[in-house]
Amino acid sequence: MGRSLRDRSLAIRSAQLHLAVFGSVWQNPDQLRSSRRDQRKAVSNVVFPSVAELVPVLQIAIGPMILISGVGLLILSMTNRLGRVIDRSRILDRELRPESAEDPHRNREQLRILLVRARLLRRAIVLALVSVLLAACLIISLFLATLLHLNAGGLIMVLFIGCLGSLICSMIEFIRDINKTLVAMQLEVCDSLR
Repeated sequence: MGRSLRDRSLAIRSAQLHLAVFGSVWQNPDQLRSSRRDQRKAVSNVVFPSVAELVPVLQIAIGPMILISGVGLLILSMTNRLGRVIDRSRILDRELRPESAEDPHRNREQLRILLVRARLLRRAIVLALVSVLLAACLIISLFLATLLHLNAGGLIMVLFIGCLGSLICSMIEFIRDINKTLVAMQLEVCDSLR
C-alpha cells in the first residue's frame, strides 16, 4: 500500500514536471519512461554561457560590488557614531541623577538631542543595509538573466534605482545626524563661549 502510494505520487510529480517542460501529459507507462529520458536529455542539454559571454556580465557586476564595499565602510562609520551616541547618553543619564551637581536642564536637552541622533543613525544604517541587499540582488539577477537567457531589464532597473535611492536616503539621514551633532556641541560649550 505505502509503496503504491509513493509510486503514484512520483508519477503525479513526474507528470506535472513533464507538463511544465514539454506542455503535454503522457498517457501510458511507456511514455512515462521515454519522458524521463527526454527530461534527462533536456537537463543535460542546458547550455551554460561561455567565459566570453560571462566576461561582460562580470564587468557590469563590478560596479555593484564596489558599491557594496563603499557602503560597508559607511555602515562602519555610522555604527561607530551610534556607539558614541549610546555611550554619551549613558554618561548624561548618570549625571541626571539627584546626587549630581551638573545642570539638569542642559543635560536633559543634550539627552533629547542624543535620542534624536540615535534614531537618525539607526534609519541611516538600515537604509544603507537595504542598499547593500539590493546591490547583492542586482548582481544575482544579472548572473541569472545571463545564465537563463532572460530579459530581466525591468527587474535590474528597479533593483538599481532602489539601491541608489536607499543609499541617497541613508546619506540624507546621516547629514541630519551631523547637523544634530553641531546643535549638541553648541549646547555643551555654550558656557565657554560667553
